[in-house]
Amino acid sequence: MPDSTFQTWFITGASSGFGEALATHILEKGGCVAATFRKPEQADAFTAQQPGRTFGVVCDVTNEPQVKTAVAAAIAHFGHLDVVVNNAGYGSMGSIEEVPAEEVQRQFDVNVFGALHVLRAVLPHLRERRAGHILNITSIGGLRAFPGVGIYNASKFALEGIGESLALQLAPLGIHVTNVEPSGFRTKWAGESATIANTKIDDYQSTVGENIRAIQGYSGRQPGDPVRAAHAMYEVVQLAKPPLHLPLGKAAVKGAREKFAALSKELEQYAEMGEAADFPAGE
Repeated sequence: MPDSTFQTWFITGASSGFGEALATHILEKGGCVAATFRKPEQADAFTAQQPGRTFGVVCDVTNEPQVKTAVAAAIAHFGHLDVVVNNAGYGSMGSIEEVPAEEVQRQFDVNVFGALHVLRAVLPHLRERRAGHILNITSIGGLRAFPGVGIYNASKFALEGIGESLALQLAPLGIHVTNVEPSGFRTKWAGESATIANTKIDDYQSTVGENIRAIQGYSGRQPGDPVRAAHAMYEVVQLAKPPLHLPLGKAAVKGAREKFAALSKELEQYAEMGEAADFPAGE
């Protein structure tokens, strides 16, 4: 990875939250940023922010031709890209039974297929350069599930798998991949960015309903600081051997530890049952 002064970043969804905080921090560090926005006035304002170092493009990640155009424009503007951040995404809440099919499709269109559109657009460029770093902003909800966000969990589990496979695919080419897994941060995720299918089924009030109310109740009071998260993401890119996984926030670190401890315990408890499903040796 080049010296940080010369790093050029491409960030999707930079109008608020992690994307905005990360763009600000990169510029403070002397880097250049191409960022996507949904509105032309936002893109224009970003381009004018620090002429020569900021470049805003209008892009809906669910529109693959727009994504290809945005990536090509960013490469043409800066000459190359060093770091690509799949940040655009949102949270869908509700019981798996009650989230309508069209909302499930939209959740995957943004969180999964949108990220894939970006990857398909940038990978030829990164492969040609034999360098680069991809950050996928997933979630602690991509490592462990919670009641009331099952569809969101599914989308982030999918992005986790894409990132893990991609890291193996790209390792011989010198291109790094890091799945960034935040817990609760003071972004718009639990507020205006979220979509909610109200829990009408009484059987789910103590699980789905309770968790959604808790999420809404702490919106704006989450312990995670997007600015500090941006610092961590920037620092991980500067490492010669960056991690594949980066849980962000104490709750994310705790949640990851609990998930893998429980998985390890369960695995050992039922390992014999699982192993017995193979043909006996020699058959």
